[in-house]
Amino acid sequence: MALALRVAAGHWSRWPQERRRLVRLCSTDSGQKSNYSTQEQPKMSAPKPMDTTPPQIKRNVAAEITSVGKVIYEAGWDEKKAKGSQPKTGTTSDTSTRVESTPGDDSPDRNNKDKDREPQKSKREQMRDDMQDYIFARYFNYVKNYDKVLEKNFPKAMQLYRAFFDGVKDFFADMKRFLKVARIANDSPQGIRALNRQELELYMQMPRDMMKVAPALIGCSLPMVGYAFFPLVFYYPRTFLTAHFWTPEQRIEFPSYFMKRRLQCNKSVLRCLQAKLKSVAGHHKHAEFECILGQLGSGTHPTPEALIAVKDIFAEGPYSLLGMSRRHVKCLVKMHGLPNSLFKRHRLHEHAFLVHYMDLAITREGGVHNLSLPALRYSCYLRGLNPDNLNAEQMIEWLRNWVKVSTLVQGEHITLFLHLPILLGYNHPNNWKTIYCKKDS
Repeated sequence: MALALRVAAGHWSRWPQERRRLVRLCSTDSGQKSNYSTQEQPKMSAPKPMDTTPPQIKRNVAAEITSVGKVIYEAGWDEKKAKGSQPKTGTTSDTSTRVESTPGDDSPDRNNKDKDREPQKSKREQMRDDMQDYIFARYFNYVKNYDKVLEKNFPKAMQLYRAFFDGVKDFFADMKRFLKVARIANDSPQGIRALNRQELELYMQMPRDMMKVAPALIGCSLPMVGYAFFPLVFYYPRTFLTAHFWTPEQRIEFPSYFMKRRLQCNKSVLRCLQAKLKSVAGHHKHAEFECILGQLGSGTHPTPEALIAVKDIFAEGPYSLLGMSRRHVKCLVKMHGLPNSLFKRHRLHEHAFLVHYMDLAITREGGVHNLSLPALRYSCYLRGLNPDNLNAEQMIEWLRNWVKVSTLVQGEHITLFLHLPILLGYNHPNNWKTIYCKKDS
């Protein structure tokens, strides 16, 4: 018995080899037993005590070894298992009970108490897990639908928040496009001439929008000031925000307001042209230009051919960009809707060339009649004609006259281009209605 315990406890790591040795030993003992039994039957009359003892001892040891090995093998002996674990076998021999028991095992009463406590602990843990799952699920659903809760309790505030959030997304999308367009204009050998009409419009408008909306974005992002600055921004959207943040109604109302302010400067620009007419009395185109100013005063417009014929009068003298008075330059800046800055003449120069390149791009892309209705409206608005209540044919006709003059203007005749809103649109009925009709601004 002690030999069996030493074999089981001391050589557990080499159990597959020991098992094969035990199997061979058992097979050998069984063979010896069968031989012994066959040899002993004829010699029952004369037993030999000295020969019967060794075979009996070997047979008992082998039987004990095989029984212990069977118990250990069926129990699945593992070093990492608890010492007090009982094997799931059906044997009830004393050898198996001695192998399973260790000095550190607990008493049966303590094991029964532990078994009684285990179901209670598992129920408590299950209740705690269920409670945590319920709380987290409700919390995440609340956070997920928090915007709906705010929209229900604060509908106006959520409407402003959604408008601001959507506006920021549109603004940054246009900013990315602008950076790409600026890279093309800087890297291309042709410069801004390589851009199409839409890219030129974005290239001209986006820097102004960035300067206009920068205080609103910076103010709303500050930790404490943002709470007070956010309502202020939406209380004056026409001042602090761009078209990216406007509602559909505001996108119709605000351009009409800005257009009316621009058209109110037309009369001042015409008075500046008339005031300098005597200064160009010696010019060979003086009589033709005087006739053109007379047509504007009488309620009609000159033809594009007549304007092209007098373009040299704008190349030098009081009608050139450097020769114009400060008041004249200031009125032109307001008429074109440019931001008021210190470098007004530079602003006018840049604006004139950008619009001139847009006209060239329109010609390359097939002409004015290929523009969509929103593009026609924006083109008229940019060039000084109010597009409200005008159909596509009327806008196309007016833009054709503009493009005909614009494409034949050189860099030295830039001031003729700057005065085209007066020379082609001063007496337009839609502009007069915009200036003198009483509307709430």
